[in-house]
Amino acid sequence: MRLVLTCEHGGMDIPEAYEALFTDKNILKTHRGYDLGALNLFNHLQPLANASFYSTTSRLLVELNRSIFHKQLFSEYTKPLSKIEKRQIIDTHYLPYRFSVEHEIAKLISSNNLVVHFSIHSFTPELNGKKRHCDIGLLYDSGIKKEQEFCKQLKTEILKQNSNLNVRFNYPYLGKSDGFTTFLRKQFPNAYLGIEIEVNQKFVVNNTMDTEIKEILFKVIKGLL
Repeated sequence: MRLVLTCEHGGMDIPEAYEALFTDKNILKTHRGYDLGALNLFNHLQPLANASFYSTTSRLLVELNRSIFHKQLFSEYTKPLSKIEKRQIIDTHYLPYRFSVEHEIAKLISSNNLVVHFSIHSFTPELNGKKRHCDIGLLYDSGIKKEQEFCKQLKTEILKQNSNLNVRFNYPYLGKSDGFTTFLRKQFPNAYLGIEIEVNQKFVVNNTMDTEIKEILFKVIKGLL
Protein backbone atom coordinates (compact mmCIF):
# COMPACT_ATOMS: atom_id res chain seq x y z
CA MET A 1 0.00 0.00 0.00
CA ARG A 2 1.37 3.40 -1.02
CA LEU A 3 0.07 6.83 0.01
CA VAL A 4 -0.28 9.74 -2.38
CA LEU A 5 -1.15 13.03 -0.74
CA THR A 6 -2.50 16.08 -2.59
CA CYS A 7 -3.81 19.53 -1.77
CA GLU A 8 -5.52 21.24 -4.71
CA HIS A 9 -6.60 24.41 -2.88
CA GLY A 10 -3.54 25.21 -0.78
CA GLY A 11 -3.26 28.93 -1.45
CA MET A 12 -4.67 32.12 -2.91
CA ASP A 13 -1.91 33.05 -5.35
CA ILE A 14 -2.82 34.80 -8.59
CA PRO A 15 -0.14 35.00 -11.32
CA GLU A 16 0.84 38.56 -12.14
CA ALA A 17 -0.61 38.30 -15.65
CA TYR A 18 -4.10 37.86 -14.19
CA GLU A 19 -4.02 40.13 -11.14
CA ALA A 20 -6.04 42.83 -12.91
CA LEU A 21 -9.02 40.45 -13.04
CA PHE A 22 -9.26 40.54 -9.26
CA THR A 23 -10.07 44.10 -8.28
CA ASP A 24 -11.37 42.90 -4.92
CA LYS A 25 -8.36 41.10 -3.46
CA ASN A 26 -10.27 40.30 -0.27
CA ILE A 27 -12.26 37.58 -2.05
CA LEU A 28 -9.02 35.63 -2.43
CA LYS A 29 -8.62 35.46 1.35
CA THR A 30 -12.02 33.79 1.87
CA HIS A 31 -13.07 30.16 1.53
CA ARG A 32 -13.89 30.92 -2.08
CA GLY A 33 -10.25 31.68 -2.83
CA TYR A 34 -8.67 28.67 -1.13
CA ASP A 35 -9.12 26.03 1.57
CA LEU A 36 -8.03 27.64 4.81
CA GLY A 37 -5.72 25.42 6.85
CA ALA A 38 -5.62 22.66 4.23
CA LEU A 39 -1.99 23.17 3.24
CA ASN A 40 -0.95 23.27 6.90
CA LEU A 41 -2.66 19.92 7.46
CA PHE A 42 -1.13 18.57 4.24
CA ASN A 43 2.36 19.58 5.42
CA HIS A 44 1.79 17.81 8.74
CA LEU A 45 0.77 14.57 6.99
CA GLN A 46 3.44 14.78 4.29
CA PRO A 47 6.04 12.59 6.08
CA LEU A 48 3.62 9.66 5.72
CA ALA A 49 3.35 9.97 1.94
CA ASN A 50 5.26 8.14 -0.76
CA ALA A 51 4.45 11.05 -3.07
CA SER A 52 2.85 14.45 -2.44
CA PHE A 53 1.64 17.35 -4.57
CA TYR A 54 0.10 20.71 -3.73
CA SER A 55 -0.92 23.93 -5.44
CA THR A 56 -1.09 27.45 -4.03
CA THR A 57 -2.77 28.94 -7.10
CA SER A 58 -6.24 30.20 -6.18
CA ARG A 59 -9.19 28.09 -7.28
CA LEU A 60 -10.69 31.34 -8.59
CA LEU A 61 -8.13 31.30 -11.41
CA VAL A 62 -8.80 27.68 -12.34
CA GLU A 63 -10.40 24.89 -10.33
CA LEU A 64 -7.96 21.99 -10.09
CA ASN A 65 -10.61 19.79 -8.50
CA ARG A 66 -12.93 19.93 -11.52
CA SER A 67 -12.87 18.10 -14.83
CA ILE A 68 -11.61 20.09 -17.78
CA PHE A 69 -15.09 20.49 -19.30
CA HIS A 70 -16.90 21.24 -16.03
CA LYS A 71 -18.89 24.48 -15.95
CA GLN A 72 -17.10 25.51 -12.73
CA LEU A 73 -13.58 25.03 -14.08
CA PHE A 74 -13.36 28.82 -14.37
CA SER A 75 -14.82 31.28 -11.86
CA GLU A 76 -16.80 34.41 -12.68
CA TYR A 77 -13.47 36.25 -12.70
CA THR A 78 -11.90 34.13 -15.44
CA LYS A 79 -14.95 32.97 -17.43
CA PRO A 80 -14.97 36.19 -19.55
CA LEU A 81 -11.46 35.44 -20.84
CA SER A 82 -11.02 34.38 -24.45
CA LYS A 83 -10.63 30.71 -25.43
CA ILE A 84 -6.94 31.31 -26.09
CA GLU A 85 -6.41 32.88 -22.65
CA LYS A 86 -8.28 30.04 -20.96
CA ARG A 87 -6.21 27.52 -22.87
CA GLN A 88 -3.05 29.22 -21.60
CA ILE A 89 -4.26 28.91 -18.01
CA ILE A 90 -5.12 25.26 -18.54
CA ASP A 91 -1.74 24.49 -20.15
CA THR A 92 0.25 26.39 -17.51
CA HIS A 93 -1.59 25.86 -14.24
CA TYR A 94 -4.10 23.01 -14.61
CA LEU A 95 -2.67 20.22 -16.72
CA PRO A 96 0.88 20.17 -15.27
CA TYR A 97 -0.51 19.60 -11.76
CA ARG A 98 -3.03 16.97 -12.80
CA PHE A 99 -0.56 15.15 -15.06
CA SER A 100 2.09 15.05 -12.31
CA VAL A 101 -0.26 13.36 -9.86
CA GLU A 102 -1.65 10.96 -12.46
CA HIS A 103 1.84 10.00 -13.65
CA GLU A 104 3.06 9.25 -10.12
CA ILE A 105 0.02 7.09 -9.35
CA ALA A 106 0.53 5.19 -12.60
CA LYS A 107 4.17 4.60 -11.68
CA LEU A 108 3.30 3.28 -8.22
CA ILE A 109 0.57 0.99 -9.56
CA SER A 110 2.90 -0.37 -12.24
CA SER A 111 5.06 -1.69 -9.38
CA ASN A 112 2.12 -3.75 -8.09
CA ASN A 113 1.13 -1.32 -5.34
CA LEU A 114 -2.31 -0.41 -4.09
CA VAL A 115 -2.43 3.39 -4.06
CA VAL A 116 -4.40 5.24 -1.40
CA HIS A 117 -4.86 8.87 -2.40
CA PHE A 118 -5.87 11.41 0.23
CA SER A 119 -6.93 14.74 -1.22
CA ILE A 120 -6.81 17.28 1.62
CA HIS A 121 -9.50 19.99 1.83
CA SER A 122 -11.34 22.18 4.31
CA PHE A 123 -14.86 23.62 4.25
CA THR A 124 -16.52 26.74 5.58
CA PRO A 125 -18.65 26.11 8.73
CA GLU A 126 -21.61 27.94 7.21
CA LEU A 127 -22.69 28.22 3.59
CA ASN A 128 -25.58 30.35 2.30
CA GLY A 129 -26.81 30.87 5.85
CA LYS A 130 -26.89 27.14 6.62
CA LYS A 131 -24.67 25.71 9.34
CA ARG A 132 -22.78 22.56 8.45
CA HIS A 133 -22.90 20.01 11.25
CA CYS A 134 -19.66 18.14 10.71
CA ASP A 135 -16.08 18.22 11.98
CA ILE A 136 -14.40 15.86 9.52
CA GLY A 137 -15.92 14.65 6.27
CA LEU A 138 -14.69 11.51 4.49
CA LEU A 139 -15.62 11.57 0.81
CA TYR A 140 -15.54 8.38 -1.23
CA ASP A 141 -17.47 6.49 -3.91
CA SER A 142 -20.10 4.45 -2.07
CA GLY A 143 -20.22 2.04 -5.01
CA ILE A 144 -16.62 0.96 -4.41
CA LYS A 145 -16.50 -1.50 -1.53
CA LYS A 146 -12.78 -1.05 -0.78
CA GLU A 147 -13.19 2.73 -0.42
CA GLN A 148 -16.25 2.26 1.77
CA GLU A 149 -14.47 -0.21 4.05
CA PHE A 150 -11.35 1.94 4.29
CA CYS A 151 -13.38 5.01 5.28
CA LYS A 152 -15.29 3.02 7.90
CA GLN A 153 -11.95 2.02 9.42
CA LEU A 154 -10.75 5.60 9.19
CA LYS A 155 -13.82 6.89 11.02
CA THR A 156 -13.59 4.21 13.71
CA GLU A 157 -9.94 5.02 14.43
CA ILE A 158 -10.57 8.79 14.48
CA LEU A 159 -13.36 8.35 17.02
CA LYS A 160 -11.09 6.18 19.17
CA GLN A 161 -8.82 9.21 19.45
CA ASN A 162 -11.65 11.65 20.15
CA SER A 163 -15.22 10.34 20.43
CA ASN A 164 -16.63 13.89 20.48
CA LEU A 165 -15.69 14.56 16.86
CA ASN A 166 -18.53 14.51 14.35
CA VAL A 167 -17.16 12.42 11.48
CA ARG A 168 -19.48 12.02 8.50
CA PHE A 169 -19.36 10.11 5.24
CA ASN A 170 -19.79 11.98 1.95
CA TYR A 171 -20.45 15.31 3.65
CA PRO A 172 -20.46 18.22 2.96
CA TYR A 173 -20.09 16.90 -0.61
CA LEU A 174 -20.58 13.55 -2.34
CA GLY A 175 -17.39 11.66 -3.03
CA LYS A 176 -18.64 10.48 -6.42
CA SER A 177 -19.38 14.03 -7.64
CA ASP A 178 -17.05 15.59 -10.19
CA GLY A 179 -13.57 15.90 -8.72
CA PHE A 180 -9.96 14.84 -9.14
CA THR A 181 -10.46 11.57 -7.24
CA THR A 182 -13.49 10.78 -9.43
CA PHE A 183 -11.38 11.26 -12.54
CA LEU A 184 -8.54 9.14 -11.16
CA ARG A 185 -10.86 6.26 -10.26
CA LYS A 186 -11.71 5.96 -13.94
CA GLN A 187 -8.05 5.99 -14.91
CA PHE A 188 -7.08 3.36 -12.32
CA PRO A 189 -10.13 1.18 -11.61
CA ASN A 190 -8.32 -1.73 -9.95
CA ALA A 191 -5.56 -0.47 -7.66
CA TYR A 192 -6.60 2.99 -6.54
CA LEU A 193 -8.58 4.31 -3.57
CA GLY A 194 -9.46 8.01 -3.79
CA ILE A 195 -10.57 9.68 -0.57
CA GLU A 196 -11.10 13.37 0.08
CA ILE A 197 -10.61 14.50 3.67
CA GLU A 198 -12.66 17.61 4.44
CA VAL A 199 -12.03 19.38 7.75
CA ASN A 200 -14.27 22.11 9.14
CA GLN A 201 -12.59 25.52 9.04
CA LYS A 202 -13.79 26.21 12.58
CA PHE A 203 -10.58 24.35 13.54
CA VAL A 204 -8.44 26.86 11.63
CA VAL A 205 -6.81 29.98 13.09
CA ASN A 206 -4.52 32.17 10.95
CA ASN A 207 -4.50 29.51 8.23
CA THR A 208 -3.19 26.94 10.74
CA MET A 209 -5.14 23.76 11.45
CA ASP A 210 -5.84 22.78 15.05
CA THR A 211 -2.95 20.74 16.47
CA GLU A 212 -5.15 17.99 17.89
CA ILE A 213 -6.89 17.45 14.53
CA LYS A 214 -3.53 17.23 12.77
CA GLU A 215 -2.09 14.79 15.28
CA ILE A 216 -5.20 12.58 15.27
CA LEU A 217 -5.22 12.29 11.49
CA PHE A 218 -1.46 11.65 11.40
CA LYS A 219 -1.68 8.86 13.97
CA VAL A 220 -4.74 7.24 12.40
CA ILE A 221 -3.45 7.33 8.82
CA LYS A 222 -0.06 6.00 9.90
CA GLY A 223 -1.75 3.14 11.70
CA LEU A 224 -3.95 2.18 8.74
CA LEU A 225 -1.07 2.25 6.27
